[in-house]
Amino acid sequence: MTQAQIIDGKAFAAGLRARIAEDVAKLKALHRIQPGLAVVLVGEDPASQIYVKSKGEQTEAAGMRSQTFILPSTTSQTDLLHLVSKLNNDPDTHGILVQLPLPAHLDPAPIIAAIHPDKDVDGLTVTNAGRLASGLPGLVSCTPAGCLMLIKDALGDLTGKTAVVVGRSNLMGKPMAQLLLQADCTVTIAHSRTRDLPAVCRQADILVAAAGRAEMVRGDWIKPGAVVIDVGITRLPARDPEKAAAGKTRIVGDVAFDEALQVAGWITPVPGGVGPMTIACLLNNTLIAARRLSGIEG
Repeated sequence: MTQAQIIDGKAFAAGLRARIAEDVAKLKALHRIQPGLAVVLVGEDPASQIYVKSKGEQTEAAGMRSQTFILPSTTSQTDLLHLVSKLNNDPDTHGILVQLPLPAHLDPAPIIAAIHPDKDVDGLTVTNAGRLASGLPGLVSCTPAGCLMLIKDALGDLTGKTAVVVGRSNLMGKPMAQLLLQADCTVTIAHSRTRDLPAVCRQADILVAAAGRAEMVRGDWIKPGAVVIDVGITRLPARDPEKAAAGKTRIVGDVAFDEALQVAGWITPVPGGVGPMTIACLLNNTLIAARRLSGIEG
């Protein structure tokens, strides 16, 4: 049996960033507008620090204006809300992203709700969720937007395809399902409590695994020839006992990759699949926001 084709998210994201950089250059030349992205980091979470640094570097590489606000972990809810309000009113800031997770004493819901919907480049506000559900123009959560691009690149027209999304989070599962529905797929949202989850997954021409459970989706859950998009990322001990004893780790997704590789038609690896698309789509959302806030079409 032929192995699945690997979907190279890293290469696709590089191409998307190059196209965004060209559009940013045109926006500057024709309208003297430079898209601006503000990222707010509260505390010293190591993974968030690395992620935020990468966002800043890629924002500048695309020709955009990058601002990073690094606040102490003791920052109050009031002070964080004040910063968000200030950025909402800054005409040079077109996108606002508050890096999650926040320290335990901060409530993320009112923080996200305070971001102006037209600057909500993470697509997390209730307004943008409602726009997506209603089929209206808005800013879509970056990871599902990137997943849809990869799926369309593999399959082309998605009309009539059966899609199963495993996971029901506001950040990933729900917007992914809405995007697939808009692409004329027949969509099922499944989760850990779905009855006979393997049988549900086996119906899918498009299977998106976003449950946050390492290697949960096995090879025999997959319909032969399906497109498998693995959104999960978990760090596990290395397979080799000596390496594991030395603290070495490996990164896996929600799909048992080696098993799925023998069944699927296309599959995203972890890492190197969905991950690179998230920041690229963040830049794309910032460009979209800059155009809309400036009254520029296209």
